[in-house]
Amino acid sequence: MTGDGGDLPEHLLIMDGDCALCSGAARWIARHDRRGEFRIATADSPLGRRLLAGQGLDPDDPESWLYIERGQVRTSLDAVIAAGARLGGAGRLLGAFRVLPRPAQNWLYRRIARNRYALFGRAELCALPDPELRKRLVQ
Repeated sequence: MTGDGGDLPEHLLIMDGDCALCSGAARWIARHDRRGEFRIATADSPLGRRLLAGQGLDPDDPESWLYIERGQVRTSLDAVIAAGARLGGAGRLLGAFRVLPRPAQNWLYRRIARNRYALFGRAELCALPDPELRKRLVQ
């Protein structure tokens, strides 16, 4: 992978590397991605910063979360739902959020993103990752 945008993994997630919720989600993905498709970059990595900026998103904004699936970019709760659907199993339960109108989805996502440290704490994604997670991390 060159990281120049032209040679990205087919399933790439960009998420906060310090949020306990995101770190927990990354570890859950590493355990449940039976096909080994997902790769993960933190928002503050060179690749994460470049891809977020390329979508007009601020890498330092807690609302910045991307799922790039074969070149198709999704953000926020839409990204979370799409990644869950791709993972299958319990990940499909995230699809229940689709019943909410888009403004309600955006409101919910923003509330969680803006308060994530207070609600879930901090847990560095890259701090001593297990082997399954380590092989998914990209910079």
